[in-house]
Amino acid sequence: MNTPMPPAEELALIDRELARLDSHRRYLLARRDWLLRLLHAAGPTPSPAAAPGFAPGFAPPAGPAKDASAPSAQNVLLTLGAVLLAVAALAFTLVSWGSLGIAGRSAVLVVVTAAALAAPVPLLRRGLRSTAESVAAVGLLLTVLDAYALYVVAAPDVDPRAYTAGAAALLAATWAGYGAALRGLRIPVPAAVLAAQLPLPLAALAAQAGPQALAWALLATAASDAALALRLRWAALPAAVLGAGALLTGVSESWSAVSASEALAPAALLLAGAALGVAAAWREPRAWAAGLVGGLSAVAALGGVARPEVPPAWAVVAYLPVALALSATVRFHALPAPVRRGAAWAGAVVAALAALLSAAPVAATLGARVRVLAEVWAGTTPGEGPYGAGAAPVVALLLTAGVAWWLSRALSRPEPAAVAVVLAWAGLFTAPVLLGLPVAAVFAAQLTVTGAAGMIALRAPVRATGIAAGACALIGALNVSLGALDGRTSTFAVWGLLGVLGAAGAAYGPAPLWARAGAAVCAVGHATGLLVASAALTDLAVVWWALPVLAVPGAVAALGPRLGGVRLPAEIAAGVAGALAVALSAGRAGTLALVLALLGVVCAGAAVRPERRVLGWAAGALFVAATWVRLAGAGVTAPEAYTLPVTLPALAVGVLRRRRDPASSSWAAYGPGLSATLLPSLVAAWADPEWQRPLLLGLAALAVTLTGARRRLQAPLLLGGGVLAVVALHELAPYVVQVAGALPRWVPPAMAGVLLLAVGATYERRLRDARRLRDAIGRLA
Repeated sequence: MNTPMPPAEELALIDRELARLDSHRRYLLARRDWLLRLLHAAGPTPSPAAAPGFAPGFAPPAGPAKDASAPSAQNVLLTLGAVLLAVAALAFTLVSWGSLGIAGRSAVLVVVTAAALAAPVPLLRRGLRSTAESVAAVGLLLTVLDAYALYVVAAPDVDPRAYTAGAAALLAATWAGYGAALRGLRIPVPAAVLAAQLPLPLAALAAQAGPQALAWALLATAASDAALALRLRWAALPAAVLGAGALLTGVSESWSAVSASEALAPAALLLAGAALGVAAAWREPRAWAAGLVGGLSAVAALGGVARPEVPPAWAVVAYLPVALALSATVRFHALPAPVRRGAAWAGAVVAALAALLSAAPVAATLGARVRVLAEVWAGTTPGEGPYGAGAAPVVALLLTAGVAWWLSRALSRPEPAAVAVVLAWAGLFTAPVLLGLPVAAVFAAQLTVTGAAGMIALRAPVRATGIAAGACALIGALNVSLGALDGRTSTFAVWGLLGVLGAAGAAYGPAPLWARAGAAVCAVGHATGLLVASAALTDLAVVWWALPVLAVPGAVAALGPRLGGVRLPAEIAAGVAGALAVALSAGRAGTLALVLALLGVVCAGAAVRPERRVLGWAAGALFVAATWVRLAGAGVTAPEAYTLPVTLPALAVGVLRRRRDPASSSWAAYGPGLSATLLPSLVAAWADPEWQRPLLLGLAALAVTLTGARRRLQAPLLLGGGVLAVVALHELAPYVVQVAGALPRWVPPAMAGVLLLAVGATYERRLRDARRLRDAIGRLA
């Protein structure tokens, strides 16, 4: 943007102009505030010179600050005055009424009521609106007292509900006319609306009508309130309250009907409520909630007529077709948006309720298979569930899934599609059990449904749908695997097929990585289960079942890089299989040592690859553990006889390595050799009641510690120091326990408190010392 002025001058000009506009804006805001106070004040009009502002001739009002503004104080006084007058009128009517004759009573009521209703007229002319509102409120209360007095004097034998209904109608009309005549008053119209809520319901009660007649009275009143709400928005509140009461009554009557003809009357009431809700949503763009209520009322009406004619198990299904129809309206763009939105939500709510009611037999079917674990390969019917449930829950779930899928396509949202996948899987997976099909058909159908869910997870274009399908596939695989444990043949057939499906899913390249990883874990897990099941068929002891399981980590380690992106989850699953092998072999020391050694071989083989060098440490630990398990099983009490021949050559090799490569770590050079003797000896010394072994081990650890400190070697320093500290703790523990038992109970907490105070007082210096120690250890080799 070109300008003839220099940029610096133009910027200064703009700043000055903005400052002038801000000053003028503050003046206008202050002037506006003063004018508002002027309009609400009841006193004389202040002079213009007292008006606030920044222009000449205007000055802020002087005087001390007030705790309350004039309008608020005035409102408090007027409210208190109106309340006191109302209390006086009640006391006069209820207490002092009997002391006057009929003429006196009539004269008092007429005069006082007329004066109270007429007083607001001159008050409004003089601008005293708040005072007029207070006096008018008292006048309205007096009209109620007039109606009560008239009932006591002239109509004591009339039904109180009928009289109250007529009086409420007359008062509502009177108050509405009074408010229309004096438009400056805000109280009469709301009072008339509130009084208009009573005539029809009270008339129904006076006529001793049934619940449906009362509901019609409520609905008619709600309809009048809804019509009024087009002009007075707050009238929507009583319309909603009375309409809800009418619709709840209709739902209750519809549900208790025992035949379709008996359900017609509440259905008419519910359809009228539905029409009222749709009309409100049609006229008011923000009233989509009224459309929701109308849709739910339509479902309750039409489904309530069909429900008595179907078996009880199919009662939920009777309501779903209407929900499907309501969900379809979301694509009818000829309807107003609030109507379509409310109808779609109504269909979704009904479908969700149907799904929840159908979830009980589904959950019972899924949970029943846990009982198979109590007696594996017993030959009983797997997954004994509620066969009497029949097809009703299945149909309900599938129809609900259809509603969710339609809404997903209509609204272009992924969440309903994910819900549709879950509901469809639940219905199809449990359908064979709920229908009581043979065992082979149950397994075939459930495996098909599980495979289909897995395929959706592998190929779903939307992540939410894929995750939902993957979760269903996982739950289905676990559940059908539990059911297959009921028989030998089913175990091998089902687990073998699931393992093959998992391997195929893991190898499917276009699938997302998380889905392929889950399939790989499924394949490894079922392969492990098949090996355990194969071992269980033999007469071998349980401890020998671990040897076949070792084939799983061996195969995964051998495949290695060929597994691609699923390598890490497959290796983790293989590690779990290795832990299972260790647990199976824990009952016999020799077998446990063999399993540990073989796992060490697997880790050592995997550590050959550069990206898995860390497994070399695991291999070393497994070899050492296997050795010590073997020695412990042989009853060895002097482990040094076996460890020292290993430690001395290892330390010699470490010395040679350090000479050839001075930059190598002391942990790599001396750590394995020192650990081979110090750690087993420490375990033996901890359980040794004599004093010789702890003394010798302590001296050896002291020597190692001093050597590490002198040579500035980290591994000897930390290993020797740690072993020395543990040995010292072992030797001092009995004396510490003895001293602690002799001390009073208050001494340990007191000592702990003193210690905490000391540490807190020198906290910063302690941190500095700890950092220095950490840096010093880090500088060691």
